[in-house]
Amino acid sequence: MSENVAVLGAGSWGTALAIQLARNAFQIRLWGHEPAHIERLQALRENTDYLPGFRLADNIDPVAKLELAVANAPFLLIAIPSKGFRSLLKEIKPLISEDQALFWASKGFEIETGMLLHEVVDQEMPQHRYGVISGPTFATEVARGLPAAIACAGNHTETTAAFAERLRGHHFRAYTSEDIVGVELGGALKNVLAIAVGVADGLGFGANTRAALMTRGLSEIMRLGTSLGANQETMMGLAGLGDIILTCTDDQSRNRRFGLALGKGKSVPQAEIEVGQTVEGLRAAKAIYNKARQLGLDLPIIQEVYRVLYEGKDPHDAVRDLENRPQGQE
Repeated sequence: MSENVAVLGAGSWGTALAIQLARNAFQIRLWGHEPAHIERLQALRENTDYLPGFRLADNIDPVAKLELAVANAPFLLIAIPSKGFRSLLKEIKPLISEDQALFWASKGFEIETGMLLHEVVDQEMPQHRYGVISGPTFATEVARGLPAAIACAGNHTETTAAFAERLRGHHFRAYTSEDIVGVELGGALKNVLAIAVGVADGLGFGANTRAALMTRGLSEIMRLGTSLGANQETMMGLAGLGDIILTCTDDQSRNRRFGLALGKGKSVPQAEIEVGQTVEGLRAAKAIYNKARQLGLDLPIIQEVYRVLYEGKDPHDAVRDLENRPQGQE
């Protein structure tokens, strides 16, 4: 195939997705906002900064100019932290036509507005076909070609199916959905829950605590998701429960590692430095906390994570307050 796919974001996840798409013989343009980083990718044919150990195939072309990356690409895939999502859309908008479909692997909310990312797209590029991919995947395992599965949800059934087909193969499965809200929420909320589980593990609590937090956390995710129009089935699928299991239990998760550092006594800035990469759950916690308050929802675990992160609450006190909550029917 000679069709171009533009992957916008040359971090670990963007690079891994570029590697997966390249396995299906597409011509991949991998864009990053730092010219020096792109120069290293071009020279070394490896992302030594964010995904070392994986050679970039010959059909992956790292590019520093955004207009070159998106030119004549039927599909664009954004894989950057959510905090830069809107600004990148504004850069893309004058460079592409309405025939070019936009997908993203970014997870989280826009902190300033509390919007999910598809709502940001609706504001900035309302005429475009678009979608989101999310699920229990670590970049290194996708790059290695190990079996994995994701959900792909969009606003146009045929376009969503076409993009999912481009991702499939070589042990990588992509299931389609029309529940954009559910797929986005699962990807954002599990990061906050992973911080909570990481804190508990860092404090030295055991497997029982971890299982309880994950289960009750899933209940909170489902309550918020239902209030925002998501399907419960989505919350129990790859983008919900699947991603929760992965992110809460494996130390490859930067959100879990962030929580572990907090549980071991590090401050929020110290924990961020220790992780060394974007911790989406840190920003998502504020957006979710505010959203829950607007909706009048009681989400105890998410509330305690917020208080630890933004009000300086001691993690021990947060756990104690969760333990002392009134108990009722599950």
